[in-house]
Formats: sequence, C-alpha cells, structure tokens
Amino acid sequence: MADSLSPQEKVALIKENLQEVLKPEIIEDIVVKQNRPLIIYWGTATTGRPHCGYFVPIIKLAQFLQAGCTVKILLADIHGFLDNLKAPLELVEHRAAYYKHLLTSLLGSLSVPISRLEFVLGSSFQRTPGFIMDFYKLCTVVSEHDAKKAGAEVVKQVASPLLSGLIYPLMQALDEEHLKVDAQFGGVDQRKIFTLAQEFLPRIGYRERAHLMNPMVPGLAGGKMSSSDPDSKIDLLDTADAVQKKIRKAYAVPKEVEGNGILSFVEYVLLPVSALKTGSPRFIIDQRRENESAEVPPDLVYSNIESLKHDYTADVVTPQLLKSGVSNALVELLKPIHADFEANKEWQEIAKAAYPSPVAGRGAAEKKKKPAKDKGSRHPGAAAKILGEASDSAAEPGKKDAGQPAVVTLPDGSVKGEGSIAVSLALNSDLSKFTTAETETFADGTK
Repeated sequence: MADSLSPQEKVALIKENLQEVLKPEIIEDIVVKQNRPLIIYWGTATTGRPHCGYFVPIIKLAQFLQAGCTVKILLADIHGFLDNLKAPLELVEHRAAYYKHLLTSLLGSLSVPISRLEFVLGSSFQRTPGFIMDFYKLCTVVSEHDAKKAGAEVVKQVASPLLSGLIYPLMQALDEEHLKVDAQFGGVDQRKIFTLAQEFLPRIGYRERAHLMNPMVPGLAGGKMSSSDPDSKIDLLDTADAVQKKIRKAYAVPKEVEGNGILSFVEYVLLPVSALKTGSPRFIIDQRRENESAEVPPDLVYSNIESLKHDYTADVVTPQLLKSGVSNALVELLKPIHADFEANKEWQEIAKAAYPSPVAGRGAAEKKKKPAKDKGSRHPGAAAKILGEASDSAAEPGKKDAGQPAVVTLPDGSVKGEGSIAVSLALNSDLSKFTTAETETFADGTK
C-alpha cells in the first residue's frame, strides 16, 4: 500500500486519529522533502498482561507501517522494573518474551505487512557504556523538579517516591537517540516526557524528534483502561464468554457519549480495524440478537463514529444494542490471536513463566489453616445427651463409644479429655435443667 501513496497521503495517514503532534515539520521534512521512510518507535513497559486497550496503539502502528514507516517496538523491561517494581526482576525476561509473541500476533491479525517492524529489548542497549554516560550527562542538566514533573502521568505515584521514578523519564528521552529514530509515538499521558526530551536532548548535543500522541481511551468502567483493574479491561486472551460478560457489565449511560468506553472502542478500534482489513470502516449491530419480536429488524450499519453517536444520543441505539454489537465484533477480532496462542506451545510455556498463578508464584504467601471453632449444637437436648455420654465415659475409663468424645470427670467437678470443651459448655448453659436427684455427691461432700 505504501508504494501507491503519495508523500502527502503518507503524512496524512501518519497523523490520522492522533490527538496531538509535536514538531510536525520534522515528519513532513523527512517524508516529503527527503522522501525516505520515517523511523518511529513506540515503547511499552513489560508489566501486566496486555489488554484490549493495546489495540489502540497497535492500530496506529499498523497505519505507520502502511504509510511506509520503519517501526520499532521497544520492550521496555528495565522501565517496567523501575516503575515501582511493577515487573519483578525475575519475571522481566519472561514478560518481554510474552509481549513479543502477543504483539506480533496482534499485528498479524490486522493483515498489515510487518517487514519494516523491529522489536528491541530495552536492556540490550540501556546497560551499555554509551547509554550510561549519556544518562550521566542528562543528569547534569535536568533538575529533580523537571524529572519528577515529566513522570507524573506515567510513573506510579507513591507517598515516598523512589529515585527510580526520576530515572524513568530520563531513560525514555535517551531511547530516542540510542534507537536512532526520527519520532516517538505514545499516549497523550506521555506528553510531559516528550517535552522533556525536546528540551534537554539538544543540551547534550542531540537533535529534536517529532512526537505523536494518541488520545486516552476510557476503560469499560469509565476511567482509564488499566491492567491492574480487572473490571476496566478485557485481556487479549480472555474467552468469548468472559468478553461478553465484561462488556455486559461495562459503563454505558443511555444517550450519553461522553466518557463512554464502549463508543470509544468502536471509534478507535473497531472502525479502524475494519478499514485496515477491508479498505473501508464498517461497524454492524445485529438487532436480531436483542429483539424477540416476530418481525426481524434490519442490521444497523455504521461507517463513521458521528452517525453512531447521533443514533446513540437519540436512543435508536440502546446500551444493550451497542454492547451486543461490540461484543460480537470483539470476539471475532480476538479469534486469530487465540488460535495463534493455542498453536504455539512455546508461547504457552512463556505465559506460565511470565504470569505464574498466585499459589505457584515465588514468594506467594501460603494459606494458613485455621482450627475449626467448636460452636456447640443448635439441636435441643444436645447438652443433656453429651452429659449422659460423658458420664458413661467417666464410669468406664478407657471405654469410648464410636464417634463420641472420651471425657473423664475429676473429683473437683472438672472434666478432661477430647470432649471436655463441649461438656463444659453444656454444663454452663444447661445446668439449671437438672434436679438435685440428678446430681452426684463426691467424697469431699460437694455435689
């Protein structure tokens, strides 16, 4: 496709659906004037399991590839470790491998050429003498305030911040130079890191890069889609039943489009995916699944988000219809990824190593078994029965009825043995039921 596009069409495709572009003149100079492929990178910290929100940047990467760009995906293993230990050091390597398998399958499912795609492991160059020396140089020009501000939207904020949170944005800025790229791509939440790179890289002798930013897509619960919030995201390997269940529970107020994660998913995932696969955007809602009337209603077909939002506001499309259409489309979209996973034994083993179950995971706390509490019996007369059995046991020491506790009554009136607690409880609660004739006189004169 790239060969059939003019330089201006390539630039338009590169900028399509982006929220903001910093230094767009750099892109135009490279693509139009220099007439060479734009080299762009996108980094992802290898932490939690990638969810369906990853479709948003991946679709944009697919468009970059269609525009003839060279795309580098940075598997930021060290960044994941630095960000408040989101990825334990012993799991980082496995998770980077898991991400590579999944992202390759994800791009492959979109039917785009990946000959210009390259994966780079962060630790492959971020521990070299050249990178470390550049990091020292950057530390001499960036203040603590600037570093903290740059990572505020990306690095996990805690009450007592660690130095790792200050290192994170500086390393990301240096990635641009050491990956030898023309531009960096990310979500709009990365903007402060991008501006730090633009301001400070020239101070240590490196050129400015362009920065392209995607909008942040609301999660299913209405806020940001996050790996740490299971209710806000759908795992890319979730079953069809799990996908449908999560979408049914998703946040979608009737007639309201603002903050509607389901509508946003159609806008930034389903319509662009359809355009990539078929050449034109298309989203279909099958009304027969949600309509039990004798007359079969026609499918609702949308080629742009504006018409869908209009019908949703007018209540032509209800939350139930919208969720049904998105659920059906997403299940179909995930099928080739699931097929790749099922056919790849290596990927399956990597998944187990990267995300071990809590019980099998290293350092997982073992569940402590609490001793069962003796709550007595709620059956009337149970106390008298226990006392009778206890008396029998006391009369014949060593004899024990099958299934009954052995108890021995001592001269002072106390009891001991396996059933002593039950007898004591019964005595305390039911002693008033017994007459004087039922008591026994002991050698010391007590009854």
